[in-house]
Amino acid sequence: MTVETSAISPDPDKIFYRFKQYLKPYKLAFFVAIIGMIGYSAIDVYVISRLKPVIDDSLGNGNYEYLRIAAYFIVPIFILRGIFNFLGSYTVAWIGSNIVMTMRQTLFSQYIHLPVEYHDKNSTGSLISKVIYDTEQVSNAAGKALLTLVQEGALVIGLLISMFYYSWQLSLIFVLIGPVVAIVVSIVSKRFRAVSKRIQQTMGSLTSSVEQALKGHKVVLMFGGQNLEDEHFRQKNNHNRQQNMKLIVARILSVSSIQVIASIALAFVLYVASFPHLVESLTPGIFVNVVVNMVMLLKPLKQLTTVNSEFQRGMAACSSIFDVMDQEIELDKGQHNLARAQGSIEFKDVTFCYANKVNPALKNISFSVKPGQTCALVGRSGSGKSTIASLLTRFYNHQQGQILLDDIKLDDIPLKDLRRQFALVSQHVVLFNDTIANNIAYGTQGKVDRDKVLAAAKTAHVMEFLTQLPNGLDTIVGENGFMLSGGQRQRIAIARALFIDAPVLILDEATSALDTESERLIQDALYKLQQNRTSIVVAHRLSTIENADTILVIESGQIIEQGNHQDLLGKQGTYAQLHNMQFGEELTSA
Repeated sequence: MTVETSAISPDPDKIFYRFKQYLKPYKLAFFVAIIGMIGYSAIDVYVISRLKPVIDDSLGNGNYEYLRIAAYFIVPIFILRGIFNFLGSYTVAWIGSNIVMTMRQTLFSQYIHLPVEYHDKNSTGSLISKVIYDTEQVSNAAGKALLTLVQEGALVIGLLISMFYYSWQLSLIFVLIGPVVAIVVSIVSKRFRAVSKRIQQTMGSLTSSVEQALKGHKVVLMFGGQNLEDEHFRQKNNHNRQQNMKLIVARILSVSSIQVIASIALAFVLYVASFPHLVESLTPGIFVNVVVNMVMLLKPLKQLTTVNSEFQRGMAACSSIFDVMDQEIELDKGQHNLARAQGSIEFKDVTFCYANKVNPALKNISFSVKPGQTCALVGRSGSGKSTIASLLTRFYNHQQGQILLDDIKLDDIPLKDLRRQFALVSQHVVLFNDTIANNIAYGTQGKVDRDKVLAAAKTAHVMEFLTQLPNGLDTIVGENGFMLSGGQRQRIAIARALFIDAPVLILDEATSALDTESERLIQDALYKLQQNRTSIVVAHRLSTIENADTILVIESGQIIEQGNHQDLLGKQGTYAQLHNMQFGEELTSA
């Protein structure tokens, strides 16, 4: 389903209009639901309206035949009432569940198409809260709120019609209190929406706190941060409670105000009824009918006021969700299709600055790599090495200069074609809660070639530890591979890179923080992986890049030295200092 994604406006009417686009596919279901809800309320009004003949004709005049007829029909009427109730309630619940499913799917799809910069600026917990909590509030607006609005609204209208039919004089008071009720509802609606928006923000903060504490559980335990995290969560939890209480107070006050207004109307009716000459044809049946109708009005008026808070929460949630949906997804204007690149890479005076940063991460970077060559990037942390790798895959877009792949600007290549040319292996391996085989073949469309998976696993030395696992390649690795060691996860990442067989390989400190045996196996796997491929290697350990064709020494976003291993050692510059420092440390530790 395609939904309009025009720029979000704080105007409630425009938010509601946009929300209605999600309701359009369910017009027939809405028609059925409205019949059910109106039918349910109409039967209630009809039953109450029969009080007059029961009191005046049957009890007052002794005509008991009417009571016998009513006895025959009361059970079928309430069976019909139950059918109408089922039609209305089930259909509205079905519509609400479909809308929340559609919104969650649309929101999730938007998340995975948004640029990396957006995810950098927004906490994962807050984004999860929008998918889980905010969409649920929208569901309440589309389901519970609509059910109450139509069903109780129809009941109010029916009761008023019945009252005016039997005694327009006694019912005239409602013409006067109607505008007062409308003013109260208008005032509290604004309050509901403002508080609801703050509740959604606090829910995002709560989710972020939980996610942060659970992901960093070992750090919390190691450094004794339980009390600190507990206190942080208590503050945010209490803030969320306070916002919810503000919403409840506004709801209670609005309900009480409307019921007081309705009670004034009831008091007026009772007072007027004490002067029978003021009302023509006032019988006991008419009087009881009008009073019962007015008393019955109190419940739907309360429900309508309460549902207003649900509706406003839903509209505030819509505003939050639409804000995400209006974000620009990754810019992809590439028209130059590329099946498989040769692997030549060139940076020409490239400058890049991260959002909200003053100093550029890269300044006038220029270098080139021929097909099949290995280019190593070395330098201190934060010098810009990983940024170069991120620009190649267009996780970020450079602001100045040109980046070319096979003499084609990266912007001219469709993103899918571009990223298919790269295999990325970093120190932060991401594995999904799936089998080892599916993690190796991740992203493959259609049937997976099992032999190809086995070949990649064998080359990457994955087979060495598969024998220790219960189901071999079909072993579920758990969330982010928690069942595996760091070296094992790294080998699966290398197998994944081997499986896709991309012409350009990016190794982002792939061997950092590994034990000697794991590093030896991974270095062997990486050596095989680099054969006949252009390689960009972001290195921490200089021993791993001594055979690189070109080594770039990066400092503060600029290339300060360039050459092969021997050339750079001979210059006795920064590279030589880093080399002496690392090997000096290794000799000392030995």
